[in-house]
Amino acid sequence: MNKEKTLSMLGLARRAGRLSMGHDMAEKALVSGKAKLLIFAADSSERIYKEFEHLISKKNIKVKVQKPDITMNEIHFACGYKAGVITVDDMNFADRIVSLLSETE
Repeated sequence: MNKEKTLSMLGLARRAGRLSMGHDMAEKALVSGKAKLLIFAADSSERIYKEFEHLISKKNIKVKVQKPDITMNEIHFACGYKAGVITVDDMNFADRIVSLLSETE
């Protein structure tokens, strides 16, 4: 995973208005069908992970889920908002972020 490029892409998506950051906004994006990618910070709680996992299965939501080695502080530095859970609401940004996360160094 190329962490710097991934964080840069998240910052770009944030400036483009294509991120839903934080618990409530991410949940709203998932339920409304806007979310294309769900990202959990590495240091987010297990409770929040299970809560979203339950929501996805209960509402039968089709979304990619990633839990990269990126902390909440790194997300805060890149996006200007401290969040443990983020949704990417644009397919192009989502595909690019997934490809960056799957790259091996």
